[in-house]
Amino acid sequence: MDVSFLGGPQPQLGVGVVAPFDFALDRELWRWVPDDVSLHLTRTPFVPVEVSLDLARMVSEHETLQAAVQALCAVSPQVISYACTSGSFVGGVAGERAMCAAMAQAGEIPSLTTSGALLEALREIDARRIAVVTPYTKSVTDSLEDYLGEAGITVTGRAYLGLTRHIWKVPYRDVVDMARTAVVGAADALFISCTNLPTYDVIPQLEAELRMPVLSANQVTMWAALRAIGAYAVGPYQALLDPVARRGPAAMTGAGAGVPESRPGGTPEAAFAVPATPLDGEVGDGVEPPPFLPEDPGPQPPV
Repeated sequence: MDVSFLGGPQPQLGVGVVAPFDFALDRELWRWVPDDVSLHLTRTPFVPVEVSLDLARMVSEHETLQAAVQALCAVSPQVISYACTSGSFVGGVAGERAMCAAMAQAGEIPSLTTSGALLEALREIDARRIAVVTPYTKSVTDSLEDYLGEAGITVTGRAYLGLTRHIWKVPYRDVVDMARTAVVGAADALFISCTNLPTYDVIPQLEAELRMPVLSANQVTMWAALRAIGAYAVGPYQALLDPVARRGPAAMTGAGAGVPESRPGGTPEAAFAVPATPLDGEVGDGVEPPPFLPEDPGPQPPV
């Protein structure tokens, strides 16, 4: 059979991704990636610790990241990203920069992290006051706020779930509810933290409702990694990525814009009018009751 007409596989740019061992959203990352770019993922080794500041420190140790980068070098990516928000903010701004340096040294490849990408994205949209949504416990959420404060970013409001595991199972409805609670006062943007929290489809819906840019951990990670190699992330109606959405809701509601409000149901909320499913998560840090706690599902098996 003659297959010469196919012309062979098309050239691909490569983005290496180091993810924590429990990362479950590979498919979501791919949704931001154009056809001429391939993702190459590897994971950190498993440790029997639930989501916490201790886990964030363990999965971001320089030796761990360097070993992952060296494994990715076998497929020659053009850039490497550490896709973990808490793991890259737990050491503060200096700690995040040190991670990038350790990764770059290990593979001699430009490297970045989710938390560093967040600061870059906030500069891109000129946001200095933001609301924050997280699935974390109070102590991890506090650490994120400390990191942002160190970078000169003010947190105007926040909401968190208090989960210590199974974060990828959080439904969009819970993300929307947290966002509505967190956006108080004069915020320039909303940030949804954690690369294990699904966000792709909810971003344009929240931007339409809240009338402000909405950033998420996976979105900024892919945006920064792709921009580093001269590519563009795919995200219709997401202000960070879409020039029309960047101009604001007024531009999005113009003729032929295909705005989120025009989807079936007539409102952003209608797209998510389904009952929230119980989460297989546990609540930690009983210091302060978070605004949104999952229904207690009873005893759970080990992670």
